[in-house]
Amino acid sequence: MGVNLKEIIDSLNLIYYEYDKKNNTILRDVNYSNEFINMEFFKVTYYLSKKHIPFKVLSDKSIQLSNKNSIINDIYLKILEKINNRNKKIFLLNDYKIKWAKNIPLFKIVPINKKINLKTYDAIIFTSKNAIKTINSLNKDWKNIPSYVISEQTAKLVKDLNGNLKFISKEKHGNEFAYELINELKNKKVLYLRGKDVVSNLIQILNNNNIKCDDEIIYENKYNELAKIPKIPKNSKIIFTSPSTVSYFFKLFSWDNSYTAISIGKTTAKHFPKNIKPVIADNTSFKSCVDKALEFK
Repeated sequence: MGVNLKEIIDSLNLIYYEYDKKNNTILRDVNYSNEFINMEFFKVTYYLSKKHIPFKVLSDKSIQLSNKNSIINDIYLKILEKINNRNKKIFLLNDYKIKWAKNIPLFKIVPINKKINLKTYDAIIFTSKNAIKTINSLNKDWKNIPSYVISEQTAKLVKDLNGNLKFISKEKHGNEFAYELINELKNKKVLYLRGKDVVSNLIQILNNNNIKCDDEIIYENKYNELAKIPKIPKNSKIIFTSPSTVSYFFKLFSWDNSYTAISIGKTTAKHFPKNIKPVIADNTSFKSCVDKALEFK
């Protein structure tokens, strides 16, 4: 087509759609259905039409980019994908449903019920969707305060709950996110809503750069004693989505050298035993982790 599709998609600043280079498709996150998805859909299709880039809309409102694919070829590709992926042993250590992955929900989120006065803050920082869900149950005033978030996944929930999304990190990792925020949060009083365990130096970095950053612990991860623990077969690909999943996993399972560890990011990767070198996903989403796992035989 003579254009760099990834650059085009990136320039549109989408959060509910993601470009899948392998399948030449702009995939919609089917876990969400709201007005913002419709806005992004029209934004993408308008831009593609304006640039004369051929596309067709799939049944789930994903957008396939091609001037060659026929209906027969599409069916063939879907069958081939199913054959290649259905027997892959991929385990995701949470309860989030992603195609081709089996779930082992090792932990549960326990909210901490407390009163939080948000009125004195100019900005809220989120590095977790769990923090957003918890504050939404505690004090809905958070929606009126600009939110600064670490990833598109976190941003989706802010938008879905009609929060005030102000900034999405391009780096997607804790310390790097903090350095991005220095210019964004100058002269602001900031609240970081978080879980009990943190693995970045975000608070220290901001305070060291003359940004008043308070924090409130509003949830914690706890081992899910009700989880059914399966036997993990040889050659499995195991996806770790937080330092907690690393900790819980190695309390329950012995590592087999035939396994492949997939880490959602660099911070989680630092928590593995020294003899295990995880593969880091291309970005900090569960789908990206599964996509990375699918690259292995």
